[in-house]
Amino acid sequence: MIYVLTVLMVVVFVVLGLLVVSFQRKQKRTAVFTKENYDLKAITITEIDKMEDGSGFEMYLYRLFMELGYSGVYKTVGSRDFGADVVFTDRDGVRNVVQAKRYHVDNPVGISAVQEVFACMRYYKAKKAIVIATAKFTEPCETLAGINHVKLLDRTDLMKVIEAFRSGDTGAARDIIEGEPRMILESWSEANSGVLHEVRKDYRAEKYVKKVMGK
Repeated sequence: MIYVLTVLMVVVFVVLGLLVVSFQRKQKRTAVFTKENYDLKAITITEIDKMEDGSGFEMYLYRLFMELGYSGVYKTVGSRDFGADVVFTDRDGVRNVVQAKRYHVDNPVGISAVQEVFACMRYYKAKKAIVIATAKFTEPCETLAGINHVKLLDRTDLMKVIEAFRSGDTGAARDIIEGEPRMILESWSEANSGVLHEVRKDYRAEKYVKKVMGK
């Protein structure tokens, strides 16, 4: 009987210890994002990586754009944002839509980010679109962004923006954000020519349809 009670007490202490450690880790992970303790210049990429979901990253960018002196800054409604998380007007008076992607460093951002942020530009009456991510972008994502002139800021770019802001060089931070996107012009020049060539044509589908149609 004494042995059983001893084992139970040990189990209880172990469970309580694990709960305390878990609570402390959670507090440490989220403390920098509470209203009472949220010094924006204290936030680095390390703190952003600790955020539990993307909403904290969106709020960080919302505050960052305000601190950088942009006008017309607002955060969109999460449930129906149509592809934009933050909206701001740059130094040239041009409205920008921003999609924030807080991904794990080993999980690159895919093509849907560009599709969504580009598609919502007219809804927000914006002329420029930006995707800001905590990771890299896939090659198809970079290609589609280049064709549609969507600005991509990856983890390295984000870290440069953060460091410039933390050092007080808001001009450098804004230069990175507002820099011209990588552009791929071949598709547009071809579109304006008299001959349009197929792009990634599905020859198996064509062969199947011709067979069905007896051609």
